[in-house]
Amino acid sequence: MTIQTYIYLIIAVIVALLASLFLYHYKSKSAFKHNALFAILRFCTIFLILILLINPKIKNTTVYNEKPNLLVVADNSNSLDFLKQKETIVSLVEAYNNNSRLKKKFNIINYQFSDQLTTSDTLNFKSKQTNISKALEELNRIYKSTVAPTVLITDGNQTIGNDYEFSAKAYNNSIYPIIVGDTTVYDDLSIKTLNVNKYAYLKNKFPVELILMYQGEASVQQTLSISNNGSIVFSKTIDFSKENNSQVLNIELPTSRVGVQTYVASISTLDNEKNTVNNTKNFAIEVVDESTKVAIVSTLMHPDLGVLKKSIETNKQRQAKILEPKELKNQINDFQLVILYQPNSLFKDLYSDLIANAVHTWTITGTKTDWGFLNKQNAYFNFEPTMQTEDYQPELNTGFNAFIIPDLDFEDYPPLQSTFGTTKFNNAYQTLLYKTVNGIKTKESLFATLEDGSQRHAFLFGENIWKWRAQSFLNQQNFMAFDEFIGKTIQYIASKQRKERLSLDYLSFYDGTEAQILKAQVFNKNYEFTANQEVLITLKNTETNETKTLPLVLNNNYYSVNLSQLSAGDYTFTVNVPQENLSRSGAFKILDYNIETQFSSANFTKLNIIAQEKNTKVVTASSIEENISVLLNDKRYLPIQKSQTTTEELINWYYLLFIIILLIAVEWFIRKYKGLI
Repeated sequence: MTIQTYIYLIIAVIVALLASLFLYHYKSKSAFKHNALFAILRFCTIFLILILLINPKIKNTTVYNEKPNLLVVADNSNSLDFLKQKETIVSLVEAYNNNSRLKKKFNIINYQFSDQLTTSDTLNFKSKQTNISKALEELNRIYKSTVAPTVLITDGNQTIGNDYEFSAKAYNNSIYPIIVGDTTVYDDLSIKTLNVNKYAYLKNKFPVELILMYQGEASVQQTLSISNNGSIVFSKTIDFSKENNSQVLNIELPTSRVGVQTYVASISTLDNEKNTVNNTKNFAIEVVDESTKVAIVSTLMHPDLGVLKKSIETNKQRQAKILEPKELKNQINDFQLVILYQPNSLFKDLYSDLIANAVHTWTITGTKTDWGFLNKQNAYFNFEPTMQTEDYQPELNTGFNAFIIPDLDFEDYPPLQSTFGTTKFNNAYQTLLYKTVNGIKTKESLFATLEDGSQRHAFLFGENIWKWRAQSFLNQQNFMAFDEFIGKTIQYIASKQRKERLSLDYLSFYDGTEAQILKAQVFNKNYEFTANQEVLITLKNTETNETKTLPLVLNNNYYSVNLSQLSAGDYTFTVNVPQENLSRSGAFKILDYNIETQFSSANFTKLNIIAQEKNTKVVTASSIEENISVLLNDKRYLPIQKSQTTTEELINWYYLLFIIILLIAVEWFIRKYKGLI
């Protein structure tokens, strides 16, 4: 408390004393033996009331010991099941959690990882991907400024993500690798990587890239073959040795019929090879007979143009070409969609051709757009510009239903730049993204779509969409989410299909390493998305005739079901909406491939590099007592004494009010009992 507060308290004592003496000594004429008690009670009452009015602040300091964290991070991927190490990992986690000395010294926190990092310590070893790098990066963000030695229990085999050796170098805490699995190096021949596009054109050739790896001392000669429906379409004999232990093959295979074509790439096994699962890889390609051609028209040089072309062409069914307005005039009918980037007066003749040929368009505006020209040529909206530019943050409209939107964190994306103003649409439209300015959501559309008879149009009121693709990579270490968003937009605008009340979004085949998700949207008779429907999918394996029915779960503006629990094979399905009497059918294929079974032993070399970098030691499951002893004896991991000071106002002490009421009540009852009232 301050000196001023102490002065106020002294004054309160004097005031309370004088007031009580005035009431029960000077003014009262009753017996003194009663007055003394009453004066004391009244003094206490007045003094406590004055204390509440002064409201002094009291500081409380609490001293406590904070134990360092011990992170027990266990590998939960399917490779541990394949290497028969499930029980070993579970027992290791229990050994650290049940050690009384460790619990006394550390705050033990359990994590598990596969493709994602979670805090649960319940292991199931079903995940088909391992990303050690991502687990270390996320833990480093959480415990960057705290002492948190990390016990990493894994086989050291990673299937996706950055090289975890570099993530470990940037890790701020010590890492103690516990290796599980056989560390013996066996002779092994494997198809390490197989790269192929998902789509190819009929009567054309598609490229296949294979990376073959050999692990052994002797020189061997093995045969690589690729077959389609049991017929060998490619075969080659390849030599390997200790020095020549890898081969990169680039092959072109022909396409002869439309649809999903499944292939098997295999390399003959060694005589003493332990793991033969990684000698074979299944892959598929969808052969199509037509493609979508997109013209990107602009008179400017801007990074958005290259990003749009790149994103569009990630789907091999689509081709994109950057043109100037005059170049498109004689070939407009060659394109199913025209993207008009920041139109100006040079687009005048092109707009006439677009109207005459009823072409689907996507208009993207920005700071270089000629709004006077665009308002005159465009019949769908009118924009009233100002002389200022503005940065518009996107905010998703969850009620948008023109097409299924990929899961993107639009609110975290960089703002787009455009001229400040208001937009008035002349036709019925749907807003996909709203404009947000300085955190305030407006009713203005940043991204909108509309349909005019058989034509479809989209409008993006902002430039610098290239930043969104860059942000997508920062968030997920790839461009897939953004490219899928652009792909869905192109597919919707360029499509001539009539809108269905039940629309589906799924792939013709799943390769076993990606998310196997089927999505659906249900609309009422006014084509408004309905979020209260029961949506069911009935699946049938065409080989075993086994059927199962699963519900689709509502997720923002679509329903979805995860099909990852299905075994490999060909499936037909029917999605039903019983309340609306709607149904749609389709088919897909799940390839038989599990990347987690490609490893024949634990990766001691990589884990040992991490241990050396962190001045620790790799230990096996049978010698974890050595690691526990190191943790217990390391002087860096001692409790830290901390103090916490809190300031509390006396007016918040509610029991003082109770005491005041009690004092008044006691005085009243005594006076009443003595007959003084």
